[in-house]
Amino acid sequence: MVETQHAIYNGKVDVLGSGVVPVGNRGFHYGDGLFESIRIINGKPCFLDNHVNRFKQGLLAMKIKPDDSFSWGKIERELLQLIGLNGIEKGGRARITMTRSSPGFYSPQAEVGMDYLIEAEAIDSNQFSLNDRGMEINVFQEIPKQINSLSRFKTLNCQIYIMASLYARENQLDNALILNDKDCIIESANSNIFLVSNRVLYTPPLEDGCVGGTMRMEVINTALRHDIKVYETSLRPQNLLVADELFLTNAIQGVQWVSAYRQKRYFHEMAGQVIGYLNDSVL
Repeated sequence: MVETQHAIYNGKVDVLGSGVVPVGNRGFHYGDGLFESIRIINGKPCFLDNHVNRFKQGLLAMKIKPDDSFSWGKIERELLQLIGLNGIEKGGRARITMTRSSPGFYSPQAEVGMDYLIEAEAIDSNQFSLNDRGMEINVFQEIPKQINSLSRFKTLNCQIYIMASLYARENQLDNALILNDKDCIIESANSNIFLVSNRVLYTPPLEDGCVGGTMRMEVINTALRHDIKVYETSLRPQNLLVADELFLTNAIQGVQWVSAYRQKRYFHEMAGQVIGYLNDSVL
């Protein structure tokens, strides 16, 4: 294991923690940017095309324009370079953060300009692993998530997810479900959500305000390839009470099964099948 960990900021390799990002960065000041969390298996980033596509859509939605020197091929090469520098030969996780680069306060003075930071670290697991103990969850009701053109992207404004995570911790829960402003369940504090009923998958549509997770998309496509029906439909708390299974998905953990929502208890047969299919596609 390499002891000194590095990061790459705007193409420059530096030691992590040595003041890599300037204090004047707009992501630090205003949350003016996006990020992607990427799983690494066998020293390679998983589903990178999905992350790049969401980045492209998010940058367009936020009107963040890279200059002519930027290319996605360069980002991929630098990510692979960093994985090597940090000695990640098996499992790991990476994060790429992109922020608008411009002087000014709330109103950016420049129309073109983007900064980016690439980070990567090793983790113990070299495959997607189903949790041994099912998660216990409940609904976080204090702050609903508003539906807007940025809802589906992973912006640097993560406050609602932080507050939901604090609610879960304070109530001895493993996670918390988030509502939109129409009282529909859309996601959890760190994942998309799937409900299973009679071996059919149901997940909230992007129009309800959930993050358009890369693993969400991968699970939908994987299920369809294996003749498992999937429907995107609005979910309310009462739907959870009649489901056979409930599982959460994100890019790093893959699939995590839920054992309990309030007094309701769940199985995890479908969750185990789906995570097996995911591992078959990346190992």
